[in-house]
Amino acid sequence: MWRHWVVASLAALLTACGTLPSANADLQGLLPTPLLLVGELHDAPEHQALQRDTVRQLAARGELAAVVMEMVEQGRQTTGLAPDAGETQVREALDWSAARNAAGWPWEVYGPVVMAAVRAGVPVTGGNLPRAQMRTVMAEVALDDSLPAAALQQQRDAIREGHCQLLPESQVAPMTRIQLARDRAMAQTALAAMRPGRTVLLVAGNGHVRKDLGVPRHLPAGQAHRVVVALSQDAASALDAAQADRIWFTPARRPQDHCAEMRQQMTR
Repeated sequence: MWRHWVVASLAALLTACGTLPSANADLQGLLPTPLLLVGELHDAPEHQALQRDTVRQLAARGELAAVVMEMVEQGRQTTGLAPDAGETQVREALDWSAARNAAGWPWEVYGPVVMAAVRAGVPVTGGNLPRAQMRTVMAEVALDDSLPAAALQQQRDAIREGHCQLLPESQVAPMTRIQLARDRAMAQTALAAMRPGRTVLLVAGNGHVRKDLGVPRHLPAGQAHRVVVALSQDAASALDAAQADRIWFTPARRPQDHCAEMRQQMTR
């Protein structure tokens, strides 16, 4: 996906700058909740800064049960690590290596979010579908029934758009099932991490947290949760209460033609 090239460029920028920007995540009116789903644009450093601030706020209140991340596969976690564990230990626990996920999810981008939780003594847990299961779920036709027909069509259209209309049509339905299976996996992981009186923070792309399409669709009926979508001002859209409880807006970003980058890469 295009995100691998975009986020890699972002990682280089953050390495040069040395830190994430400061942020202030507005949680007023969102708490208490057992599940807080916070979305992001993967190439907006302000969004990862908001996640870090959310971790710090919830931890300071003694209300953070766990941080579940799209960027790490299910089965990987920091449980048992001391709050003063080094970054190398943390990355090993999460299997955050160049071979596994550093290309799409650079440590320079997400490490501050992870380490804020570790320093607070809060476990970080992988929520994403393991790669080893992807081929199986591509053929899991029953996943198509996890969304109403109109929402399923929206997901398929999003897959087409996310691949810049370059994906063969025969692959659209199977790739959509991977998206649905990822949402299901994150929902399952977040539910398993819940603790009475505390909040599980799920960090994922905006498409994964939307109430009408994403992880909430895979939660038990009536399960309390709140959804925050983060958008840069130039990417503002007609999101409403059916899709998110709140939008965190961040400054506009420099325009970039992600599809041109993808086409260039595919022709090499």
